[in-house]
Amino acid sequence: MRQSASKELLACHETFAQDVLEGLSRAPKSLPCKYFYDEEGSRLFRQITELPEYYLTHCEFEILRNNRQELASLLAGGPFNLVELGAGDGRKTRVLLEQFLDDGLDFRYAPIDICEAAVTDLIGNLKQSWGHLPCEGLAAEYFDGLRWLSERKEQRNLVLFLGSNIGNFDQDGMRVFLRSVREALNEGDFLLIGFDLVKDIPLIEKAYNDSQGITARFNLNLLQRINRDLGGNFQADRFRFFSRFGRSSGAVESYLISGRKQAVKIEQLNCSFFFEEGEPIHTERSQKYLESEVVRLARETGFTVTRQMKDRRGYFLDSLWRVNSA
Repeated sequence: MRQSASKELLACHETFAQDVLEGLSRAPKSLPCKYFYDEEGSRLFRQITELPEYYLTHCEFEILRNNRQELASLLAGGPFNLVELGAGDGRKTRVLLEQFLDDGLDFRYAPIDICEAAVTDLIGNLKQSWGHLPCEGLAAEYFDGLRWLSERKEQRNLVLFLGSNIGNFDQDGMRVFLRSVREALNEGDFLLIGFDLVKDIPLIEKAYNDSQGITARFNLNLLQRINRDLGGNFQADRFRFFSRFGRSSGAVESYLISGRKQAVKIEQLNCSFFFEEGEPIHTERSQKYLESEVVRLARETGFTVTRQMKDRRGYFLDSLWRVNSA
């Protein structure tokens, strides 16, 4: 894995501090969901993906297994980069890696994730499974990863953005992100992107309100991270997790709700934040999509949809996009 220099790590820490300061100073308060994924948060998210209520991961495994041979055929004929944004532990991607290796494709795998521990573990596991697999991991945010990718335009690229991570962006941010992906790629390159489809509302809400309370712990760990990294004194038991689907927005919105009037001090920010009883901190949005919206989004951001791949129940969509000519 490419190691970050100490000044880059310091810059990441300062960015986290600045984002926390800005988010908790807003009305209403908010915290960026990208900071869920420290080492403990990544561990908790792996548990979430194994829950029976969390259909998204199970559906996407099915899609990738059923379409891996066709994807391999599409990429045959020359070297390419397989670049994954938000790779996590790479479990789903191993379905494609195994097929590509079995078919003798000439490719290099580049997993990119904000959590350095996740990237290190992933690269180590891949080396154990396939020591001959060329791979280079990068611990970075999406836009840093795109800059890295844009410097490597000499080969074809297939970019993976799986797991409905696109749903975490607001409408404007989503388009900015996808246009940035387009600018980092060559004409004819591919983007495989996951979308959680609109479906029965109770089914959607169960995925974010699991019976074991792991999603709640995942959200509350964000407060613990502020305590660990920034010297905060959040008491997690004074907050409760709340999540609901908004019919007008078409997104699941998640919050941490203050259970009492309280003040929280964060040493490294040299300030305190005051909460009223019942006051929320917005932590995450997860947009749900219609197929027609996916096609329109591709067209508006410089891509053409070449294949729509769904699981047998039609809960989830992996959409294969090809880069249009400029």
